Amino acid sequence: MKKVFLLVFITATFLSCKNDEKKETNSEEPEVTIDESLVTGSFMYYADSAVFHTKSELFGVVENEKLQDLILQSETLKDEASDEVAVTLKVKKSKKPENEEGWENRIEILEIIKVSKGNPENNNIIKLGKETNAENQ
Repeated sequence: MKKVFLLVFITATFLSCKNDEKKETNSEEPEVTIDESLVTGSFMYYADSAVFHTKSELFGVVENEKLQDLILQSETLKDEASDEVAVTLKVKKSKKPENEEGWENRIEILEIIKVSKGNPENNNIIKLGKETNAENQ
């Protein structure tokens, strides 16, 4: 049941980020801004989707060797597959090309600075299931 709920949650998250604006036909290519910076936030990898978020922004993570390193480091710190980990990364920020699907904002990990266990109080995932304590039995 947890897996089904998490799959529905992640699917809903991806669909809510869809950009439904009408595209203007313009012969000029839009500028893609690239920004290298040091960022701190939460990272979650689940069902082949890597997402990084700060207090104000949400990013899809570009698939590369550093992402694979971060996934391996974060797995040892998670209690459940849906848990987030706190990270500090050196990244290159960019917008996605118009002809591709995915998150509007992207980051490419250049360097992993710090990975630590996430705060369980900040985990906003609702978990369904039976609670097993003495009062309910």
